[in-house]
Amino acid sequence: MAEATLKDEKAQLTEGKITEEGLEQLRSRIGKKLRITPFNTHASIDAILHFVDGVGDANPLFRDEEYARNSKYGKLIAPPSWPYSVFPTWVPQGLAGVHAFHSGNDWTFYKPIYEGDKITPELTFTHFEEKESKFANKTIIVHYDDNYYNQHGEVVANAKAWSVRAERHSARSKGKYSEIELPHPWTEKELEEIENEVLDEEIRGKEVRYWEDVNEGDELKPLVKGPLGITDMISWCIGSSPVPLKSLGVALRQYRKHPKWAFRDPNTGALEPTFAVHYHVDAAKSTGVPYMYDVGAQRQQWLIQHMTNWMGDDGWLKTNYAEYRRFVYLSDVVWLKGKITKKYIDDAGESCVDIDTWAENQRGENVMPGHSTVILPSKERDTWPVPKRV
Repeated sequence: MAEATLKDEKAQLTEGKITEEGLEQLRSRIGKKLRITPFNTHASIDAILHFVDGVGDANPLFRDEEYARNSKYGKLIAPPSWPYSVFPTWVPQGLAGVHAFHSGNDWTFYKPIYEGDKITPELTFTHFEEKESKFANKTIIVHYDDNYYNQHGEVVANAKAWSVRAERHSARSKGKYSEIELPHPWTEKELEEIENEVLDEEIRGKEVRYWEDVNEGDELKPLVKGPLGITDMISWCIGSSPVPLKSLGVALRQYRKHPKWAFRDPNTGALEPTFAVHYHVDAAKSTGVPYMYDVGAQRQQWLIQHMTNWMGDDGWLKTNYAEYRRFVYLSDVVWLKGKITKKYIDDAGESCVDIDTWAENQRGENVMPGHSTVILPSKERDTWPVPKRV
C-alpha cells in the first residue's frame, strides 16, 4: 500500500478549550499593561502610502505632499485609521488554540499624525465576560483599552477594543454559516455595475463642507468595496499587518517556540500562521467559518475612509464606533452607508454632526453597525476644527 501523503489531509488549526484554569490566568492579568509588538512605528511617507494603498483610499490629503502643504495641516498626514497599522488594538492572549475574532472598536481621535511622527501604542487588558453564542456555544468576550502616543507624549488616539474567543471544534460543529454559497456567483453584468459604483466614489477634499449646509436626515453617498480578493488582502497586509508575519527560517524558529501559532498546509508542506484563515480556505473552515474572510480592522478602516471622504479636508473625525457582525468573505461586496441623526453645538462650542453608519453586503445583511461624530467648520460662527488640533 502506498504511503499516505500530506495531500491526503486537510489543513487543520490546533484545538484548544475554554477551561477554568485558562480563565483564571486571564483574570490574573486584568488591569495590566500587556507586552505588544508594533508593526509600523514611524509615519514615513512610504508607511502612509502603503497603508492607503491597502485600504483603497485615494484621498490626496494622505498621498500628495504638495496638496497637503496647501491644507490647514501644512504637510502630509496619515488617515485617522493609521494607528491600526501601528498596533491593531488587541492581542489574542492566553487560551492557546481557542480562536480569536476581533469584534469591534470604539475610537476617539485627538491629534493628527504627521509624516515623520513616531507613534507608540500602549495596551491595557480591562476585563472579560463569558457568553453563550449561536456560533460556538460558550465564548469569551475580551476587552482592551489602547492609547497611541506621538513623540511629544501626546495621545493622538484612543481605542476601546473587544474580541470574541471561541473553541474551533464547537464553531465547526455548529456550522452556522454553512448554507451560504461561496464564493458568491456574480454575473458579468453585476460585476460591471459594481465596478462602476466603486469608480463613482466621491472625495470631498478641499471643497469645504460647512455645518450649516447639512441637515438631520441627510444620507451619505455610499462607499463601495469589493468584490474582495486575495490581492486586496495582500495589499492590506503590506500596509497594516495586524500580526508579525514572518517567513522561512525566522518563522520556523517562532513556530517551534509557539507550535499553536501555526498549522501545516498539506498542499505545500509549509507551516502557515493561524492568520492564514483570511486567505486559506481550509484554515478558515477549521475555525467554523465556511470561506476566507476579511479582517475586522480592515473593515473599520473602510468606514473611517467613508467619513473622511464625506467630511472633507477641513472636517475632523471625533469618534468612530463599529461592531463587526458576521463575516465579509472573499468575493463579497460591501456598501458602506450613513445618515445624519443629530446636528448640534457641543460643550466645547464645536459644530458637530452624529452619523449612524452601516455596511450592507450583497445578501442584504448589515455586517458593521456603527456611529460617528464629525466636527465641521461653521460658516456663520467662523469655527474651524483642524487648526485647534494641529
